Amino acid sequence: MKNTRPSISFTPAPLAFKDQELAAAQDMVRACMQCGTCTASCPNAFAMDLAPRQMWRMLLFGLTQEVLESRTFWLCSACYSCTLRCPRGLPLTAAMATLKRLAAAEGDSANRKKALFYQEFMHNVEQNGRIQEMGFMCHYFLAMHDPLLPLEYTPLGLKLLAKGKLRLGGRGQRGRLGPLFAKVRSMEGAS
Repeated sequence: MKNTRPSISFTPAPLAFKDQELAAAQDMVRACMQCGTCTASCPNAFAMDLAPRQMWRMLLFGLTQEVLESRTFWLCSACYSCTLRCPRGLPLTAAMATLKRLAAAEGDSANRKKALFYQEFMHNVEQNGRIQEMGFMCHYFLAMHDPLLPLEYTPLGLKLLAKGKLRLGGRGQRGRLGPLFAKVRSMEGAS
């Protein structure tokens, strides 16, 4: 199977693209009735600075900059729990992905780092069937083009290694998710 590595563009996008992406995200959540099912379903909600339902309301009220400055959509792990449980059947995971694209199109370095982290994380899961921490971090550090970045993570890495939470070698390929990712890309029209 051909290895297709999705990428996020980090060049500032034209205003028409940003307006189109913003309108698409707003349309996806326009029927939100603020029930909170998305927030209650999200395994990462505890770490988000805005609850998903709060973010949807802010998006609809035009508070775009505040939404794009939050870390909520970057913490979305695309598990589809919110989408599957939404009583209105809203494509909430797709809305989160749209916000990621919109933030990456802003072109600032903070969003660039977050987008690269997300992109490398998803690629690692697609290739290995689960996260392989060492390979993931190596690819992320290389993508960042910052030779000093690994030094910032060295104390954490050593602590994880000492506690047996980090393995230096991979445990082999555990169920490749490539076909699943390809199917989702084709269904979302991103192939």
